[in-house]
Amino acid sequence: MTTDSRDDLLAEAVDLRTRGQAEQARERLVALAARHPDDAEVAYQTAWTHDALGLEAEAVAYYERALAGTDLSDEDRLGALVGLGSTFRILGRYEEAVGTLRGGLAEFPGDGALRTFLAMALFNTGEHDEAMRILLELLSTTSEDSRVRTYRRAISHYAKDLREIVGQGS
Repeated sequence: MTTDSRDDLLAEAVDLRTRGQAEQARERLVALAARHPDDAEVAYQTAWTHDALGLEAEAVAYYERALAGTDLSDEDRLGALVGLGSTFRILGRYEEAVGTLRGGLAEFPGDGALRTFLAMALFNTGEHDEAMRILLELLSTTSEDSRVRTYRRAISHYAKDLREIVGQGS
């Protein structure tokens, strides 16, 4: 199989998924991934398609294969980290989700999707304070809601410690 045919087959499968024909895309991507086991881009698109079909357990190995490779674009690497972290969370593998998403934030510290999914995974592990802090910080820095923007400083302040009580005597 030539590189061109690999590229054509990959583009065709992605197009099928985009047009709502995810099962047909999955079949083609699984076959392509079998022919190109070290191709991170093929693995990522295969994982994504499994996720789109609700086949999260099957997506994990493809996400891991994609992230082990070195030929993903930054955008696709970010997508694979979000996808794997989210997939671990939906499968109840919360600690793995937290680890994956924290690792993703080490690479992409400003990404709101990584922070959001990390907050959800932290909630699942019982780390409610950190989850709430992350979401409040994200809200205060990214919201375009005029009322939220009005209170941005207060939200940012309280994100650090929601248990703070001012004015209590000893």
